[in-house]
Amino acid sequence: MAGNARYTALLDACVLYPIAMTDSLMSLASAGLFAAKWTTQIEQEWVTAIEERRPELKGKLGVRRDSMREAVPDWEVPESAWKALVASLTLPDPNDAHVLAAAIAGHADCIVTVNLRDFPTKITAPYGIEVVDPDKFIINQWDLDPLVAIAAFKRMRSRWKKPEATPEDFAQVLERGGLPVTAQRVREAAELI
Repeated sequence: MAGNARYTALLDACVLYPIAMTDSLMSLASAGLFAAKWTTQIEQEWVTAIEERRPELKGKLGVRRDSMREAVPDWEVPESAWKALVASLTLPDPNDAHVLAAAIAGHADCIVTVNLRDFPTKITAPYGIEVVDPDKFIINQWDLDPLVAIAAFKRMRSRWKKPEATPEDFAQVLERGGLPVTAQRVREAAELI
């Protein structure tokens, strides 16, 4: 972490659950637009959530987990760094204290989550941590460096198992995956993606 000047985002389990959202975030992080961080506890949360919803995937998500780790080699905020902070943090949902603790310990600039209400600004701001919706976060990265973002989404689309999928098909998947504004940007850049 020392010497890393990139914007750092702690990714909550809820943004690592939907595959289109996860792939978008991993694609932008691996393109160097930001440093992505999470913990093994956050990892276990999204794995458990998927396995509960889709029991046929129980024990089969290791490839996805390992691919995420490979895409972002410096992903982990170790438990030893954040565990002691949890008891000092009070959030509306006590189960989210570990997320804020990891963001603090991981020197994150923001927490990317769909559960914005679970991280009130009055609690996160004193730590210099912003709480951002994933769609807004992706658009912010896009606005900072449109060419890198477009290239990242082009590479993401090229990894699809159905190469005949059109940019509109791609945009629809992003939209269904909780990223409507990102989907619109993809539509606007369809000729490049």
